[in-house]
Amino acid sequence: MTQRHIFLFFISILFTITVNSQVKEQDTIKNKEKYGLRIGVDLSRPINSFFETENKGLEIVTDFRVLRNYYAAVELGFLDKTTNEDYLNFTTKGSYIKAGFNYNAYENWIGMSNEIYIGLRYGFSLFNQTLNSYTPNVYGTYFIPEALEPNSEFKDLNAHWVEFVFGMKVETFNNLYLGVSVSFNNLISTTDPDNFKNLQVPGFNRVFLNNKGVGFNYTLSYLIPIIKKDK
Repeated sequence: MTQRHIFLFFISILFTITVNSQVKEQDTIKNKEKYGLRIGVDLSRPINSFFETENKGLEIVTDFRVLRNYYAAVELGFLDKTTNEDYLNFTTKGSYIKAGFNYNAYENWIGMSNEIYIGLRYGFSLFNQTLNSYTPNVYGTYFIPEALEPNSEFKDLNAHWVEFVFGMKVETFNNLYLGVSVSFNNLISTTDPDNFKNLQVPGFNRVFLNNKGVGFNYTLSYLIPIIKKDK
């Protein structure tokens, strides 16, 4: 977890508390709940691009309310990122999709439509890896020199994973939502190239020991109301 992620996470929580504290009393006659399609973008992608010029990407986030507390959720995105480790430099480029559901555990007041939710996702990614350069370390080398050369490209790779999500969404203006979430990922399977391990997977992010990972989202989305139901 970087300092930038921690800063943005706490700013989001502070903003959520501020918005909730400014909510006015609602007319008890308007006891309706909105059902519809919500679509938005992950703001952390352009923020990362601003701080890291070799990190480009976009993620579209959507959800659809199917029951009072349950939302079907889908995220689509792509990544083009160059990672510089202690002994190697590589570029990951590809796209991904994540699908699942959210359960809203927050009991809204009349007229409010906020969420504090838990969720589950299945993720799938198709991507390429390019080993730009590598150097020996004190324990030997990461690769067999005669079997792998710098600027080697590995195509048609894929990865499958599952992730648990915790987050919140706040209606800042009518039908406009600000959201923040954290996900804990577990890699199910991946196609590793010969003599090279996938240390970065689009949508999954950095692959840590035991195939674990962590993700952060800061989203801005708009709800397209389709129907309203009595609460």
